[in-house]
This record gives sequence, structure tokens and C-alpha cells, in this order.
Amino acid sequence: MGCAGSSQSKPDGAVKKIRKPKSWKHPQPITKTQLTQLRDEFWDTAPHYGGRKEIWDALRAAAEADLTLAQAIVDSAGVIVQSSDLTVCYDERGAKYELPKYVLSEPTNLIRDS
Repeated sequence: MGCAGSSQSKPDGAVKKIRKPKSWKHPQPITKTQLTQLRDEFWDTAPHYGGRKEIWDALRAAAEADLTLAQAIVDSAGVIVQSSDLTVCYDERGAKYELPKYVLSEPTNLIRDS
């Protein structure tokens, strides 16, 4: 038998399913290139704010995958999903990982590069 706190199950026994973040708007219209640059900067610096590099790597892979694969990635990495849109997660040691919406989805005011 496992520890009561070792699963991602909610009290009713259901595992928290990942979903797409709610739509959001960047303060100014932003191009796809600028969004990619913002994302790269975040992922390059994220491990410096604490937590384990392998969890950050798993979260990046999940953020860049479709929902089914993302679910499998976080489950296999032992990530505890606090917010089903992946904006707040924890690892098994209790370290908190906060992801900005811009790494999880595109803003409603995204400008397509020509």
C-alpha cells in the first residue's frame, strides 16, 4: 500500500486532468517571434528559481505537447498539478513550480508573422 499523500488524486479519487488555459490577452499585441523569445527566456531561467531541473524539463515538454501527451508527461514525472491549466504545480518534495500563461498558450492578440 502506498502513502496517502503520494498520489495526485483528489479526495473523490479522481486525478486532476490537464486542460488548456483560459484565453488571455498580452498587454500589447505580440508577434509569434516575440512570444517564442519570451518562452525561451522563461525556460532558460526557470531552473534558477528553485526546484529540480528534470521537473522543469518535464513541465516544458508538457507545455509544448498536446493535452493527452502532457497528462502522460506530468504523471510519469510525478508532478502534482495544483491548477489544471498547469500554472501551479509541485514536485513530490513539495517544491512549487509556477508557469506563466504565455508558455502554455497563445494570447488572443497574437500577431501572425508574415
